[in-house]
Amino acid sequence: MTDRVNNFPPLPQFLRIKPCFYQNVEEEIPAPHRQLVRKVYKLWILYSVTLCVNVVSCIAWWAGGGSATNFGLSLLWLLLFSPCSYTCWFRPLYKAFRADSSFNFMAFFFIFFFQCVLALIQTVGISGWGACGWIATVMFFSYSIGSAVVMLFSALLFTVVTVLMGLVLIRVHRMYRGGGGSFERAQEEWSTGLWKSAPVREAGFNAVTETGPSLPQYPAAVPSYPDNGPW
Repeated sequence: MTDRVNNFPPLPQFLRIKPCFYQNVEEEIPAPHRQLVRKVYKLWILYSVTLCVNVVSCIAWWAGGGSATNFGLSLLWLLLFSPCSYTCWFRPLYKAFRADSSFNFMAFFFIFFFQCVLALIQTVGISGWGACGWIATVMFFSYSIGSAVVMLFSALLFTVVTVLMGLVLIRVHRMYRGGGGSFERAQEEWSTGLWKSAPVREAGFNAVTETGPSLPQYPAAVPSYPDNGPW
């Protein structure tokens, strides 16, 4: 158990490309926060699905007489934001709860705030930005009703994703502040280098002893954030 084999993203065995991350909520995340981490993971999946639907909507937009630029940009957003959103805001949140890392909490808050702003822009749907939001969809009803109906699915999904992202940001911030987290703690982790010494703080996989492999052992204070809401 000392050598953890990366298991995410799950890839077929015949590919030369191997998974880049190790992810196991049951082993690495303390019990009080597993449900929240799973929900944020599902939110990432929903956002990726929304970007896929947006590509289809932009094809319908193009077929109805819209610009091909929107399709090109929608494909770029799918290829760019799907992996980047996992790496840039889900992983910091995962590591924050895993090791009680204020630095990772701050990284999550900073990046996820811009993610919420981006999702809001995509929901609005400015023409030429590669997102079938409300403005682009409503205005296109006068050109092609069939294409606009397809575009409507994308606008609805972007709306749901934006609302859920806002709720997650508020929820995690309240938990972090309620548990005594602060920007000063993040600065201290940065200055002392604790933010990059995850194996020491996690103590997740101990050496194999005569009694067999041990379960993850978290520090006593990891993490003690209050959880008072259903989300």
